[in-house]
Amino acid sequence: METRMAALRARLAERGADAFFSLDPPTNAYLTGFRGTTSAVLVTVGSAVLLCDFRYTEQARLQASACEVTEVTGTMEARVGEWLAKLESRSALFEPDRVSFSQHEAVRAAAPGITLAPAPGLVEELRQIKDEGEIAKIRAACHIAESALADVVDGLRAGVTERETAARLEHEFKRRGAQRASFDTIALFGARSSLPHGEPTDKPLEEGDIVLIDCGCMVDGYCSDLTRTFFFGRIPGDWAKEIYLCVQQAQQAALAALCAGARASEVDAAARNLIARAGYGPRFGHGTGHSVGIEVHENPRLNMLSKAVLAAGMAVTVEPGIYLPGRGGVRIEDLAVVTGSGCDILTAGISKDLQVIRK
Repeated sequence: METRMAALRARLAERGADAFFSLDPPTNAYLTGFRGTTSAVLVTVGSAVLLCDFRYTEQARLQASACEVTEVTGTMEARVGEWLAKLESRSALFEPDRVSFSQHEAVRAAAPGITLAPAPGLVEELRQIKDEGEIAKIRAACHIAESALADVVDGLRAGVTERETAARLEHEFKRRGAQRASFDTIALFGARSSLPHGEPTDKPLEEGDIVLIDCGCMVDGYCSDLTRTFFFGRIPGDWAKEIYLCVQQAQQAALAALCAGARASEVDAAARNLIARAGYGPRFGHGTGHSVGIEVHENPRLNMLSKAVLAAGMAVTVEPGIYLPGRGGVRIEDLAVVTGSGCDILTAGISKDLQVIRK
């Protein structure tokens, strides 16, 4: 945490600012290690303070490092303003994407005479490059997700519902030591697999169904993200095999393009162009991937519009898909760490070969 604080202080000095404040839980977790849902962090050249209320004081003192923990009452925004004044700040930076308008106004009202200046990406850019400890936690979350998914898929039987399958996965995450799912688990059967972010329902599993499962869990505050697509009993038609193999090839092309120095848009294009050449371009409507860390969706994003250049230490998903409404869809997703020569795939333990589950 000291290294992160030092990097932030260097950025403050570059901008000629006295302080930085955050009311954002993921940012606060990154800077201090505290994982509660309500807190504030204030950083100056000579100090770092974490403010929390009574509910979190003991937890904060156990988890937070490189800062002073102070228990406060009342609104957190008012306390931030007061502390900025106490720290004799003249100007304070904040990340505008992570402070609401009402929060900003409340801090400003409590800190008259102090300039509050937006600094987009001030901490978020630091978060993009994961250190060895962060990668180890993401890797552990990936291993738990793979193990749980393998067991749940092995236990699939006709009649089980999407909702039951999602619930079992989230139970298995916790049973294996994860804190929780890193997002609401997606389990879709049959034609409903054409919904890229569909919500599980009571749809029962039937022979010939596509089974699309997108899942992940959180370990020590860091997320995993993994998608596999299967066929239950039989492949429903040549079209299903065709789109599966197309997505598999597209994903491999994107992974091959993934390395330090590559443009995020180029990695996206590697998958997107292959799918387009196969005639399914309009049926791949989302980006090829995104970064993962304390949050399951972080920057940089791998999409057509991204200006990002990838760097070693970034942890990103690669997840192309093809979705045919009324028939079904296929998505294959891995989580990989960018290296100087390519990437280290953290979810290589569960096969991406076309698999028919026979029960």
